[in-house]
Amino acid sequence: MLPALLRPRLRTKTEAAVALAVPAAWNNLVLPGLRLPLRGRTAANLAFAVSYAALFGARPNWLSAAGFRWGIGGAAMVFAGYGVALAVPALRRLPLEVAERVPETSTLEWIALHIPVGTVLAEEAVFRGTLDPLLDEVAHPTLAAALGALDFGVWHVDPARSVGESVAGTVAVTTAAGLVFGFLRRRTGSATAPALVHLAINAGGALLPLAALRIELGSGRGS
Repeated sequence: MLPALLRPRLRTKTEAAVALAVPAAWNNLVLPGLRLPLRGRTAANLAFAVSYAALFGARPNWLSAAGFRWGIGGAAMVFAGYGVALAVPALRRLPLEVAERVPETSTLEWIALHIPVGTVLAEEAVFRGTLDPLLDEVAHPTLAAALGALDFGVWHVDPARSVGESVAGTVAVTTAAGLVFGFLRRRTGSATAPALVHLAINAGGALLPLAALRIELGSGRGS
């Protein structure tokens, strides 16, 4: 008979319900209420993710070979899509409005620190590394996938509101992204695949407006 500490812990629906509620409360109520600067928010999000993972028993399997294979392949597809967007003038002009926003920090710091640590690592540790495996134990696979993705969408309510974006639209898009990320986690058994794709989407999305602006300015000088 295994010692108590070595036995797999049985999950309950109550634990799953709490695990669903905590991230939304953190990102939409607690974190905004702290009124932290950007670096403080990044540190707080990372601390929350570590605590959440420890509390609910994370199983991210970061070193999975399949996770790296699928993640690199998915990231390559994302960057290819961004390349097409830059090559087509009608698509290239769409992100120019974003380039006019005043950033809270430098692009380098945003891409090197806040996106990979405060966003991707924190969110993937919480959702794909911890919440999804827990939901898979207590719910039907379809319901588990839907609940995890929807919770990821609801996580983005206050961030959307704070920058004046459509809350409903943001929740819909991020819920759809959550379904894709959840599929990658379930397909590979690892949070690495969704993390790499997530990083490609966010980092590429941060660079896309700047690249589009540079191309437009260059073509304007050449005309």
